[in-house]
Amino acid sequence: MKKIFYIAILTLGIVLTAGCSGGSGNNQTPENKATDYFANKENVLYTYGGTGNEYAAYTAFNEYAANGKVQQRIVNGGANGIKVLECKDGKITINYAEGDMPYRENKLNEASNTSEVLLMEPIKKGTTWNLADGRVRTLTNTSVKVTVPMGEYDAIEVTTTKGSDTTKQYYAKGIGLVKLIYSNGTDEITSALSKIEENASETQNVNFYYPNINNGKYYYVSKDVSFKTNDVTKDILAAKYKEQIGVGTGKVFGTTTVINSLTLKSDGKVYIDLNKAFVTDMNAGSEYESMILTSIANTFGQYYGVNKVVITIDGSAYSSGAILMKQGEYFKTKLTGAVHVNPASGAD
Repeated sequence: MKKIFYIAILTLGIVLTAGCSGGSGNNQTPENKATDYFANKENVLYTYGGTGNEYAAYTAFNEYAANGKVQQRIVNGGANGIKVLECKDGKITINYAEGDMPYRENKLNEASNTSEVLLMEPIKKGTTWNLADGRVRTLTNTSVKVTVPMGEYDAIEVTTTKGSDTTKQYYAKGIGLVKLIYSNGTDEITSALSKIEENASETQNVNFYYPNINNGKYYYVSKDVSFKTNDVTKDILAAKYKEQIGVGTGKVFGTTTVINSLTLKSDGKVYIDLNKAFVTDMNAGSEYESMILTSIANTFGQYYGVNKVVITIDGSAYSSGAILMKQGEYFKTKLTGAVHVNPASGAD
């Protein structure tokens, strides 16, 4: 089951990439370029229905797109991950993938951790290439009628084999992947395009934490945060954090607070750099300031799934009138005992 899921998460959802230049074949026409099957569309949500496996149904959304690369988020019943695809020299290639990455961070320029050619020119029957894990991928048909919930498409068929495992992917011009059929000789799994939503957003549910100095407790509210393609995550989250929740809690970010940078590094810590206005706008005693900083650690630590958060100010170690941190020192999350707040009715 896990093997099937792993194969699926790396091969599903190839629906949107930037246009790429053709290969070296000078005799090719615009009708048989790889780029015909991967339109550069932003803010489009593709939904696929599935049969035969709990992971077969999924959604795909382009989080980032630039310079011939696209970062696509794939969400199915077992994972929330991303892959980065590059369109270059007549090939569509996955050059980065994370099977479980629920947070949103731009990985377009991340060093490659995989390399898998999905489609290769010339787009003609018989074009074949080998994959690093021993699979063989072949363009087996250049005109096949495929019916899915979205309708009927004239598609090309790409077949991948290894032992008894066979995957057939069907791509339609201007759409991308419309259907996938995986078989291992016993089981068959199908994913088929069921809906395309234009002007769509990627939505994540994020917990934002706030301090209550009166009782020493932390309160949090779960907010749906929407992102368009190429939105900057830190800016959207900062704007959401400036919204108050009441119930005796104080503010965390002032109106002029800016997140300069926000990232999860390989050491397992989140690094968040704030502007000087965060400190000057706070105007809090040491105990309250400590609670504000822990609220930030709770919010961004939980978002990235870690418990250590390094907070800096304009690139330097955190420093205020009451709290001085050394370079690299971090704040730990304190989630236990935090009180959930329903914005409509107050604390639960």
